[in-house]
Amino acid sequence: MSAEVEALIQSLRGNDGEARQSAAERLAQLGPDAQAAAVPLVEACAIDDDNLREFVTAALEELGPPLPSEVGTLAALVSHVSLDVAYWAATLLGRLKDHAASAVDALAMVLDKHPQGSVKQRAAWALGQIGPAAESARGTLQQAAAGSDKRLARLAQEALDKLPG
Repeated sequence: MSAEVEALIQSLRGNDGEARQSAAERLAQLGPDAQAAAVPLVEACAIDDDNLREFVTAALEELGPPLPSEVGTLAALVSHVSLDVAYWAATLLGRLKDHAASAVDALAMVLDKHPQGSVKQRAAWALGQIGPAAESARGTLQQAAAGSDKRLARLAQEALDKLPG
């Protein structure tokens, strides 16, 4: 990790709202070069500051896939009570594709139990991105594909179509 990204992560995790916003803005400008900041950015989604969340979201949109070593932390964050944290954790797991295979159970649990439809949809999408390694989520995906949420059903079916057999 570069010294700049490390310093930006420290600012993002600090208590100074202006410094956090500035750090998130700079991380957005760095795009994929800010990959090491993936988890701190996802965690920052829980901060009750709309301006900060806009910059954090911009940084996450530009980030690309996170480091594969972050799968466990992201899998834990996917069930977070904050809609934004859970959504972005699932998104980043999906960007890792089959490197996120160890997160399949966490994503399947979110798909089955999370109260927010958008998080369930993102979990189904992530399972589809993981592809054949998401075989253990077949039953949960089948239930979602048969449900009344049309977007969730489509995403679940797309994920099922990527499974073997």
